[in-house]
Amino acid sequence: MIWIAIVACAYQIFAIIACFLFRRQKTVSAIHEVSILKPVRGLDAGFRDAITSHAGLKAEVLCGVRSMNDPAVALLREFPGVRIVECPTITPNGKVGVLMDLAAAARSPILIVNDADIRVPADYVERVTAPLSDARVGLVTCLYRANGSTFASRFEALGVSTDFAPSTLVARMLGVDEFAMGSTMAFRRADLERIGGFEAIADYLADDYQLGHRLHALGLKCVLSDLIVDTHLGGGWRDVWRHQVRWARTIRVSKLAGFLGLPVTFATFWAGMAAVLGHGNIAAALIAVRMAMAIIAGWFVMRSRDVVRMFWAIPLRDVFGAAIWSAALFGNSVVWRGERLRLDREGRILAANRRE
Repeated sequence: MIWIAIVACAYQIFAIIACFLFRRQKTVSAIHEVSILKPVRGLDAGFRDAITSHAGLKAEVLCGVRSMNDPAVALLREFPGVRIVECPTITPNGKVGVLMDLAAAARSPILIVNDADIRVPADYVERVTAPLSDARVGLVTCLYRANGSTFASRFEALGVSTDFAPSTLVARMLGVDEFAMGSTMAFRRADLERIGGFEAIADYLADDYQLGHRLHALGLKCVLSDLIVDTHLGGGWRDVWRHQVRWARTIRVSKLAGFLGLPVTFATFWAGMAAVLGHGNIAAALIAVRMAMAIIAGWFVMRSRDVVRMFWAIPLRDVFGAAIWSAALFGNSVVWRGERLRLDREGRILAANRRE
């Protein structure tokens, strides 16, 4: 038990170091001809702000919808600089089918993919594409700051800033750089074609991970931009639970070794175990290091106001995260946009069972 607590403490220290290294990255910019591809479905909260932030960018912005009857179309028509593309291609991962049609319609040699609710700063294009000036870089991705509109979603967002973001930075520091995030994926069209286009990942739930993994397999680097984008979270506790379990199971089927290593990040859980076994000093030290790391990652790096406002909830969110991991350890289905999807052992979507 003592050794587990020591390893958990070491991880928190590594995370603090990774946060400071990330903050030392220098902001650069470059001018490239770019097309931004945004798969869109419905009017999610935060969508208007996201599109507004894209409308003035120095890029071709394409939003893909399944049907021109999608409720998002009326809003998109308020932005003349945004191209609306009807995307009829059907694939197991519906988002990838939209991306296939958007890529065919795009005119630029560099593509950026980001989720519909991602909000970006004015210098977004220049900063996230700058690393692609290096021929050895194949993909650029970004951390994201989540903003919740309900208490449950703010609780979930707390985990994004104090758990997910630092774990991403630790992975990068240790050389694990084959994954990407849907918050931003910038890459060359030519490299996408080398891996077989979006068609090659159309069966997978974790399309972002698969894209990064396959570009990395070409011998190209997947780098993390110093820019942090914003996203919106909503819903109640049931939505949060389903979202988190889907996310964790996706990690499990995409990279099992990484998933099985996640318990080393459960500092609060191991501190509690140490306290129960009578090691109060170890428990107190582990909690102190954990809370310090959470503040450094959540405020110093991510600039999340809720990390300060909900500081007291960080240990509760840690325990919640451990419960999510336990639930994700078993099962082969996830709920995504109201559908229950069955997955195989490699993360391919086998079928949609039913609406929920």
